[in-house]
Amino acid sequence: MEFYEEVERSLITKYRKRIWHNFVKAIKDYNLIEKGDKIACCISGGKDSFLMAKLFQEIQKHGDFYFEVEYLVMDPGYKKENRTLIEENAKKLNIPIKIIDSDIFECVDRMGGAPCYMCARMRRGFLYSKAQELGCNKIALGHHFNDVIETLLMSMFYGCEIKSMPPKLRSDNFENMELIRPMYLIRERDILIWKNAFDLKFLQCECKLTEGVKDGHMDSKRSEIKRLIEELKKTNPDIDINLFSALQNINLDAVNGYRQNKIYHDFNEMYEKMK
Repeated sequence: MEFYEEVERSLITKYRKRIWHNFVKAIKDYNLIEKGDKIACCISGGKDSFLMAKLFQEIQKHGDFYFEVEYLVMDPGYKKENRTLIEENAKKLNIPIKIIDSDIFECVDRMGGAPCYMCARMRRGFLYSKAQELGCNKIALGHHFNDVIETLLMSMFYGCEIKSMPPKLRSDNFENMELIRPMYLIRERDILIWKNAFDLKFLQCECKLTEGVKDGHMDSKRSEIKRLIEELKKTNPDIDINLFSALQNINLDAVNGYRQNKIYHDFNEMYEKMK
């Protein structure tokens, strides 16, 4: 059995409950894939997006209806060794990637300001554009369960709003395009277990604009929130599940205001409607 075949088999056997089941559940619960879709599976080079690519290959084999997938790698200006690592992993895992070059790192460096924010916006726009050129109607990103709850706390602590990553959303700038997150219910610890079981080495932070790397991870607000959640789990092991569940149980009768479709509704307006 080839290495990639061992990986594929493990996803529907050893990792069926923790990874495969949650991948399929997210797709069904949030209606992420429909018959006839053509999806751009966006691979950044990290563990999450490479696992997502393998899961897409498996669900194409075992799914109930036909859809297409393009495995898209956008090179924003990687160092040579990082690009080589992506190519080697794609070959090892038997993923037919298409690499598209860009100068996003260079552009962000010239612009100054907050590099991570600008880079993320530019990369997403680039991916939408290239996916649309390839005839895709959706792009898939590898954000997982932990990304969702970490984003929620980051938005509350630093953005003064309750907001996170929805499982899918329509693009404002690219007509008839959607973004989907099929890894939405998969926990990062299970991705790490899978990665380590096969001794796979992926990119961690591929950006050459930021230098604050400690132990292979960016010393960022996200890593700060990640540490906070782990600390809270010591006294409440279900804190991550509770945070995720809270996103689906927002009680609008007990908040001071909310925004929907870019329109703000304040407490007094809401209170009057309760009469």
